[in-house]
Amino acid sequence: MKDLNELMKQAQAMQQKLQDAQAKMADSSAEGSSGGGLVTVSLKGPGEITHVRIDDSLMAPGEGEILADLIVAAHADAKRKLDAVNAELMREAAGPMAGMNIPGMPKLF
Repeated sequence: MKDLNELMKQAQAMQQKLQDAQAKMADSSAEGSSGGGLVTVSLKGPGEITHVRIDDSLMAPGEGEILADLIVAAHADAKRKLDAVNAELMREAAGPMAGMNIPGMPKLF
């Protein structure tokens, strides 16, 4: 029974770590760019766009399609970076349980 109590304590500690990691993920941010820095997109938490910076040189008539492509590319760059930060936060929280595939348990990442 002592082992079961210890296991329960470890599970509760891991649950707290995961909750802490989720809170950190909500506050995490990343910035992506495209066009050699002509367009920059900042993301927060699960992928909310918080800022877009567009170089004035892209505001010329006829540059709309290029600008749209650069915004999409900058967003994709920022999203990749944000996903990497959030995955690392979850790995840290899961500790030795990271990557384990336990039947009946949801996969953490």
